[in-house]
Amino acid sequence: MADVSLADIGWKLLEFKARSKRSGSIYEPLKLSVLHREDEPLWEKLDRFYNSVKLTILNYQSPTTGLFPVKTCATCKEAKVRDSLYCAASVWALAMAYRRIDDDMGRTHELEHSAIKCMRGILYCYMRQSDKVEQFKQDPSPSTCLHSVFNLQTGDEVHSNKDYNHLQIDAVCLFLLYLVEMICSGLQIIYNTDEVAFIQNLVFCVERAYRVPDFGMWERGSKYNNGSTELHSSSVGMAKAALEAINGFNLFGNQGCSWSVIFVDLDAHNRNRQTLCSLLPRESRSHNTDADLLPCISYPAFAVDDDALYSQTLDKVVRKLKGKYGFKRFLRDGYRTANEDKNRRYYKPAEIKDFDGIECEFPIFFIYMMIDGVFRGNSAQVKEYQQLLEGVMFQAFDGNVVIPKYYHVPADFVEAEQKNHGSQKRFPSNTGRDGMLFLWGQAMYIIAKLLVDGLISPKDIDPIHRYVPGQDQRNVSMRYSNQGPIENDVVIHVSLIAESQRLQVFLNTYGIQTQTPQQVEPIQIWPQQELVKAYRFLAVNSKLGLTGRPDRPVGCLGTCKTYRILGKTVVCYPIVFDLSDFYLSQDVMLLIDDIKNTLQFTKQCWKMQGRPLFLVLIREDNIKGSRFNPVLDMLASFKKGNIGGVKVHVDRLQTLISGAVVEQLDFLRVNEAEIPEFRSFEELELPKHSKVKRQSSTPNASDLEQQPEINVDEWLHKSTQEIRQKFNDCDCLASQAQLASVLIKKEGPQCLVKDENLRDELERIYRRAGSRKLWLAVRYAAALTEKFASSIAPHITTLLVHGKQVTLGLFGHEEEVISNPLSPGVIKGIIYSKCCQEREAVLQQELVIHIGWIISNSPELFSGMLKIRVGWIVQAMKHELKIRAGDMPVQDIYQLSPSDVKQLLLDVLQSQHTSRSWLHRRQIDGSLNRTPLGFYDRVWQILERTRNGIMVAGVHLPQQPTLSDMTMYEMNFSLLVEDMLKNIVLPEYRQIIVELLMVVSIVLERNPELEFQETVDLDCLVKEAFNDFQRDHSKNEGAEKQVNMEAFYNTPALAKRGTSSYLTKAVMIQLLQGEVKLSKDDPCSVS
Repeated sequence: MADVSLADIGWKLLEFKARSKRSGSIYEPLKLSVLHREDEPLWEKLDRFYNSVKLTILNYQSPTTGLFPVKTCATCKEAKVRDSLYCAASVWALAMAYRRIDDDMGRTHELEHSAIKCMRGILYCYMRQSDKVEQFKQDPSPSTCLHSVFNLQTGDEVHSNKDYNHLQIDAVCLFLLYLVEMICSGLQIIYNTDEVAFIQNLVFCVERAYRVPDFGMWERGSKYNNGSTELHSSSVGMAKAALEAINGFNLFGNQGCSWSVIFVDLDAHNRNRQTLCSLLPRESRSHNTDADLLPCISYPAFAVDDDALYSQTLDKVVRKLKGKYGFKRFLRDGYRTANEDKNRRYYKPAEIKDFDGIECEFPIFFIYMMIDGVFRGNSAQVKEYQQLLEGVMFQAFDGNVVIPKYYHVPADFVEAEQKNHGSQKRFPSNTGRDGMLFLWGQAMYIIAKLLVDGLISPKDIDPIHRYVPGQDQRNVSMRYSNQGPIENDVVIHVSLIAESQRLQVFLNTYGIQTQTPQQVEPIQIWPQQELVKAYRFLAVNSKLGLTGRPDRPVGCLGTCKTYRILGKTVVCYPIVFDLSDFYLSQDVMLLIDDIKNTLQFTKQCWKMQGRPLFLVLIREDNIKGSRFNPVLDMLASFKKGNIGGVKVHVDRLQTLISGAVVEQLDFLRVNEAEIPEFRSFEELELPKHSKVKRQSSTPNASDLEQQPEINVDEWLHKSTQEIRQKFNDCDCLASQAQLASVLIKKEGPQCLVKDENLRDELERIYRRAGSRKLWLAVRYAAALTEKFASSIAPHITTLLVHGKQVTLGLFGHEEEVISNPLSPGVIKGIIYSKCCQEREAVLQQELVIHIGWIISNSPELFSGMLKIRVGWIVQAMKHELKIRAGDMPVQDIYQLSPSDVKQLLLDVLQSQHTSRSWLHRRQIDGSLNRTPLGFYDRVWQILERTRNGIMVAGVHLPQQPTLSDMTMYEMNFSLLVEDMLKNIVLPEYRQIIVELLMVVSIVLERNPELEFQETVDLDCLVKEAFNDFQRDHSKNEGAEKQVNMEAFYNTPALAKRGTSSYLTKAVMIQLLQGEVKLSKDDPCSVS
């Protein structure tokens, strides 16, 4: 006792007094300044945070629902899901800090259960809307979505879907993400199987975020605030993060069993990943960038795997939106500005121009940047934003820090601020006054301060490792994202399965070792449709009115896993081996190409720990006739271990299965009585000693066989009896198909020929022509029976995911623009209504499928093409065939095999035009709708100096409200320019117009004193340039003037007397007819 100093006794007494105060009322804020010193004990620091959290956050938590109000005034009865989640996260973060001390006086329990109460409150509100979840997963739309605002005390709906923009996918994803994080930290939030089923159904909804335009974090949809939705990077990124977090996660934590595990569709996750990568660094079509990307690319989602893409996105946000008082939400954001009309829900056209330069600035994003700096170990960034934050926050009467919601420019200062951005002082919102607090901001500040002060580490609030530093990316076991753009050098395990024993024996003579379905038993081989059938039972809950997983196909990543189903081991063959009624499956070369593409795609996208298991199904039909050698070459490549640059390892299925990823479908045991019988792939039963006949099918048809015998135009006006007689007498399948098309138009598909109705006869033609490879007849018959490739819908989605729009329809006729994913039925309706020529309807389906595969593996081939106009691409391919033919007859594109069509498409996309004439170059580029780099930005610059806008082919692009509504770099402006060019009929003329716009832009750039006084009519400028070109040529070469512009199209752009020189001259003449704006110090000015 003598060793204890008086100083130690003094501190002990102070500590005792402070501990006694800890049980005091929360309404009497502690004066901790007397105890604050350099070596302040940990419990004292936590006490200060505890009291701050109590006063600024928990005091406002609803005692009934556990939700937090949007406003902290007594009259506010609304709670937003997003705000409540961040409040719960801050309380949970402090609980994590309290776990570090032994004597926490029950505060860890209190804080943890306050967070649990909020999470369960949101779950309660959501589960009361289970009917909306069921509708949304089948048909996602703003009218069927979960609500994002609820009554604070009862959890009831507050606003209808019509009166409020509830569709905010990021809020649902944030709930799932924090649910996983908190359960992983040891909290018990989910209690029973009803809740597990509901969460699984939420996952079904979120899986398709990549194809669901929503209103985003700011609840306004497009930047124009006109009630329209958009696909937002922030929503897709949150979905990607949530799916990565919850896949394979047990909602009961360490105490859970197999039926409380959540399943995620790997291929859906991958589509969200691809969509995010194609959208970033842009937020959406109208938002070039947005501050809501910060929680997506940084805490809490950490959705971006690629460090370069993360840096590019963050740099753009900081560069465009950072201010003295915080970050703007986005440019021309009218929220709470002096110029905004508070009485109107939506803005008028061009109104957003009024908010330019006076957007409110939000300090909360300084806090996000502080947290980002802590996670990434960037102390300079933490210090920078901490100092910025200190300049804009203030203390309330109780000594607690208050974070203003935003800083605004008062009405009196608006004019001066718009004239000189950043010149005027901004004032805080009334947050902190009259007891009003911005709880989302307060919550983020608590999390940031706990991190900065070292009271918690990033791992405490990110136990599932959403953020992984670059050097650790290979070592962290993520569920299916190793969080990095590291080159994927995965070896794909391949098992070769023969359809029959005799096929196995036959292939063995060529050194190809295969197995039959019987030889791999007890392992079962299923088509993916059977797996879809099994997944229908996942998360079925009659009490909540929830059916299971919607009937969505299982993609190639899903079929590369192994499944345990009701005690059986099941493997699936990929969807490319499915037998389809559409004729593409009859072209074995296309099948080989699809196999290579699928392997390439799997190599690029596989992120799981085990090896992908790829089943190659070999059917007897695959090796008949001329198909044998290509198939044998492919199988030999498998044997060598490399196919198309992808490493493969071929072995027996029983050997490979040990290294595969195994998915346990234990949910099927819950309803075993109701489960249907699953049909596995069965071996062909054939006579024991029969042999495979390689030549049993007809070799490929000659060009002569492909040609129809008749000229269909001659038969259009003949009698039905004559046409029917000719149909019966004719042996040529192509001619029969053509005559059938005439009969259908005259008499309908029930018309009788050869004692059968016409539709049945066409089916016979379709099958016979397919076996003989008579592709013209096949396409005619397929179109007349309205065959449809159901896989076209996911391929269109793939194109949209890569930031393209798709148009379907005949070249030179009206087209249908597809800018959002559609169901197969709707797409079929569009194709058969817009493609009035029979063969074109099926050819365009082929091309969409080919383009979908190509853009997945080689997106660079579509650079400069904003719209994929399928009818125009057909035209480009016809031009290519014409160029190749020279003076010979041109090959008919409809007679080419599907694999030859795909190769022609690739040649057109890849073609280097340098050796070709300028006419041919322009025809191809114009047909593909290619534009040079920076083209749309240059059109914007032209519009800025063209007061009456631009006109081409009868379409006018006005200066206003275009410039007021939009900004230079937004996607919507680029689409508007494409819309202006859509009426141009000739591809080569379109390309001249593109060249002209580039010329106009350069002329204006080099002559800042000039601008157009009248509407810039591009057709007139081209006409003037062409007339000038004709005058020169008739003078120099003595040739007569031609109305045909072919010679002009065939002239180089930049040569002497090239098209650019004539276009420049025409532009300068029109410019000089207007006013020249001279500056005071211009040397040309006399006085």
